[in-house]
Amino acid sequence: MGLFQSDELLGIAEETLEFVMRASEQTHPNEYMGFLRAEDAATLGLDRSGRVITDVLVIPGTESSPNSASVKTIMQPNSVQTVGSVHSHPNGVLHPSDADLMTFGKGQVHIIVGAPYGRDDWRAFDNNGDPTTLDVLDVDVPDEEFFDITQAEIDAELNAENGEDDGGLFSWLR
Repeated sequence: MGLFQSDELLGIAEETLEFVMRASEQTHPNEYMGFLRAEDAATLGLDRSGRVITDVLVIPGTESSPNSASVKTIMQPNSVQTVGSVHSHPNGVLHPSDADLMTFGKGQVHIIVGAPYGRDDWRAFDNNGDPTTLDVLDVDVPDEEFFDITQAEIDAELNAENGEDDGGLFSWLR
């Protein structure tokens, strides 16, 4: 967190909530689970200080059944800063179980979504399992740029491999 930035959670991006609902529905009848990450509101074009939930991180090796989901925390990257968690209750109950409460220690907010996974089939809770308010915000979620390579760059690189060096994306490797 940078100087003068607020760690207040302003809400969750509508696109992110829709992703959670689709993922939960696709995982049904098993539970879905992930960790929530947030972006600074200013980077999303908001003129308020705080953060907005924009990402869901699913940890490799997460195991789920109709009654529970468990994460192998050893698989969670050290550099990941989460603001909470999200998981589904396929039975539609939108209250944390005793097992849920034991996992609510880290982060500011924990979201439970339930079948039938509609727009209003979710609730947010604090670390104690008490209901809390989380606004749904219409913001543009930044695209992940990890694999942001265009077809033109791939074509140029293939041409370079065939002796047509145009200084393509990977030409510095030669």
